[in-house]
Amino acid sequence: MTDENTTHFGFSTVAESQKAQKVAEVFHSVAQKYDVMNDLMSAGLHRVWKAFAIGQSGVREGGRVLDIAGGTGDLSLAFLKRVGKSGQVWLTDINSSMLTVGRDRLLDKGFINPVAQCDAEKLPFPGDYFDCVTVAFGLRNMTDKDGALAEMYRVLKPGGRLLVLEFSKVWKPLAPAYDVYSFKLLPKMGELVAKDAASYQYLAESIRMHPDQETLAQMMRDVGFAKVDYFNLTAGVVALHKGFKL
Repeated sequence: MTDENTTHFGFSTVAESQKAQKVAEVFHSVAQKYDVMNDLMSAGLHRVWKAFAIGQSGVREGGRVLDIAGGTGDLSLAFLKRVGKSGQVWLTDINSSMLTVGRDRLLDKGFINPVAQCDAEKLPFPGDYFDCVTVAFGLRNMTDKDGALAEMYRVLKPGGRLLVLEFSKVWKPLAPAYDVYSFKLLPKMGELVAKDAASYQYLAESIRMHPDQETLAQMMRDVGFAKVDYFNLTAGVVALHKGFKL
């Protein structure tokens, strides 16, 4: 019998084969309260972070966009308004509960666009297809981040860009206060609003286990991305990484 490879689930160590299911349980649990909790946790700043990402996307009318881990559809909705009727925006997520919320939200706004439940580590799209690929607050939950980044590179057209919006390493003087907020207040908010403290404990832990700004930038370069840059937002609480396929 061979030992199975392990990975982290927050601060816990689990078999690689178990992580996807454990992450799925988190998002099945929080899907219906996801937007409310995002507003509470970030004091509405997640909207500013996403607007900044959209501004860096270069997406124009007629463009093709892949929104990975698109969840409740914030980015897809903004991109649909940019690409117009001649463009295409694919909303994807590995989690059916999140994807259902996002699909219904877009339908309620009058948009009928393609939706796919899929794993970012095995994207069901042809190579050289999209002008822009985005993943917002989803990369840290993936087991094989290098594999997922390589897949994002594959499906981009030459000249296309990847945008990764993710929690990152906060400015050091703010770290103690941020830790108190993350490990004391976040689970309490999750308990009160979403009836689920454990999922928000996982959120705080998963942020600490995610690669820092420079490490993620190098991971993008290693799979082929060029002109990789990143922007620290809100003192590094969040960072937007940008890279191009040449």
